[in-house]
Amino acid sequence: MTRIDDFPRGVGKVAIRELKRAGYTRLEQFAGVSETELLKLHGVGPKALAVLREALAERGLAFASSSSEGAS
Repeated sequence: MTRIDDFPRGVGKVAIRELKRAGYTRLEQFAGVSETELLKLHGVGPKALAVLREALAERGLAFASSSSEGAS
């Protein structure tokens, strides 16, 4: 079950707040973003990514690959 803002249950309040501040409002938007990029946001950690990953998979979507990102 998704919430009114389209984020799945299980994503923490801080993570949701920061994702919204970064401009994410719909689950489908994460299909174009790598997990590495999302981890840079305050409050977004492994648990939030796991919940988002599962929700994306239920819709036949996935995070973008981070293999093309430059190494730091």
